[in-house]
Amino acid sequence: MEAFLRSFDFGKKILKFTEVFIDYGGYKNVLTGLKNTALIAVFGLLIGIVIGTLIATVRVVPKYKRLPRVLNKICDVYVGFFRGTPIVVQLLLAYYVLLPMMGLNYPSLQVCIAVFGLNSGAYVSEMMRAGIQSVDPGQLEAGRAVGLSFAAAMLMIVIPQAIKNILPTLGNEFIALIKETSVVSFVGTLDIYVAFNYIGTNSYEFMVPYLVMAIIYMVLVFLISRLVHLMERRLGRSDRHQTSH
Repeated sequence: MEAFLRSFDFGKKILKFTEVFIDYGGYKNVLTGLKNTALIAVFGLLIGIVIGTLIATVRVVPKYKRLPRVLNKICDVYVGFFRGTPIVVQLLLAYYVLLPMMGLNYPSLQVCIAVFGLNSGAYVSEMMRAGIQSVDPGQLEAGRAVGLSFAAAMLMIVIPQAIKNILPTLGNEFIALIKETSVVSFVGTLDIYVAFNYIGTNSYEFMVPYLVMAIIYMVLVFLISRLVHLMERRLGRSDRHQTSH
């Protein structure tokens, strides 16, 4: 089989890739890169949902008093910065400027999770605001009527329905985070790109490593899309079941 592959130029490329991937332990870097990519994307999205929900709540709170107006201005600045600058710039500023100025030294993986979470929060806030506004206002009024505070009614009644309404959009945000993790190499974090770049550098052949990397990203996106679709169907059946009763 090896002799057959060597008779073709592409076969030689595959053999070089296999040699570095298996014999020289390249697969270990790939597994670590996959783990780091998953950690950054998953925890980044979770942080983003928490921050985005808080910002969206501030946005929809009536602005009769001074405090909500001040908080709303702060949210505007926050969202404007994280939506107006590239994620790689945010990473570089956090890791090479902000942390040294504060005298702090955190592992690059933790910094990436924090920055991706802050970045995601800016985008999720707009999604969540749309989700909250799509919920019937009578739901909030009913909660207040039975004695719940504004915060409790939002947390227990409105926000769960809003998250359900924006589930497909949250799935798209998760996919975007997975793909954007390819820039974490700028601060020294090992991800999928770095792992396959290592294989390409050591095999002096980048075609096969980059093709495999692209396939892995496509598989990850496909799996996430299927998971979101299954969750949508499950929630849809649950709604129909509740309606029928």
